[in-house]
Amino acid sequence: WIQYSAFFFYPVLTGFLPIVIASSFSILAYHNVRHIVRRQLPIVRRKLDQQMTAMVLMRVIVFVCLASPYSGYRIYVTNFPTSRSMPMAYAVGRLTQAILLSINIINYMISSYLFLMFSSRFRRQVKFVLVKKCWQQWKYCCCCINNRIEPENNIEIHNIQMESEENI
Repeated sequence: WIQYSAFFFYPVLTGFLPIVIASSFSILAYHNVRHIVRRQLPIVRRKLDQQMTAMVLMRVIVFVCLASPYSGYRIYVTNFPTSRSMPMAYAVGRLTQAILLSINIINYMISSYLFLMFSSRFRRQVKFVLVKKCWQQWKYCCCCINNRIEPENNIEIHNIQMESEENI
């Protein structure tokens, strides 16, 4: 298991291969968008394609920056393990692993925040969904107000009947 994880799992499956695949597809998308200008497409469509490609490139750059430190650290730790007999070095190694693992996990959560920061269209869509759809449904369910209108003269007639019955 140690040889498998040291020479194949961490370097190839979790480190090098995902980074290469993501980078190559983002470069292909960028190359494709550069050639859109030559095609006869509407300007709005070209702008949307360029914006989507910019979002993909940005996401891949963040992916490479956040995923590679943990993979590199795991390769190092697998090849040069720290003994538990040295508690300070072991504790520092565990702390480093926890920090890098947290950074690696942030990689899976950060996409929507990146898109919110860099895409005005994505911000408009999120605002529409949250304000128009979710907020209206929540307001309807939680703040349900009875909107029925009843005439006031029914109350007066009812009060007059009650007074006349009391007088009898």
